[in-house]
Amino acid sequence: MQSTRAERPAALWRIALWGGAALLLLTPLVAMQFTSEVAWTGFDFLLFGVMLTILGGGIELAVRMSRHHAYHAAAGIALVAGFLLVWMNLAVGIIGNEENPLNLMYGGVLAVGLLGTLIARFRPAGMVRVMVAMAIAQLLVAVIAQAAGHFTWVLTAVFIGAWLASAWLFKTTARAQGATIA
Repeated sequence: MQSTRAERPAALWRIALWGGAALLLLTPLVAMQFTSEVAWTGFDFLLFGVMLTILGGGIELAVRMSRHHAYHAAAGIALVAGFLLVWMNLAVGIIGNEENPLNLMYGGVLAVGLLGTLIARFRPAGMVRVMVAMAIAQLLVAVIAQAAGHFTWVLTAVFIGAWLASAWLFKTTARAQGATIA
């Protein structure tokens, strides 16, 4: 069976996506051959593999949900931001170190996103609200962390920026589809 012109870019995108994920997963393994600073266990590789699979699967889903490039970009930004939030939290922690229980609040930010996405049924107009809610949740985590004596404002600003950039791109998609956003 011969592929059509439209199928080739999609196949190249998938190869780049999953090939990049595989390279990311192999990076610590290679690093472990040259330094004792990187000491991953089998569980670390499994967890990182699951995280990369969720990220890649989310990107695949976003591409199938809409033909709009703004939707793809919005979903990509949100997924990468969520991935980085989890990865940073597991690796070194954002508030203090990875063992500080205040870091669990970031799970609430992600829960807002996951639950909101399901309620919005992936529709761009609803996703605008979800991303704004995530930005507010991220802000609340920073306020609570500050009250506990931890400064996280710079990183908080980066994540709030990501959630709001995603919201703007979802809004662009919703408007292109003729949806109204209250």
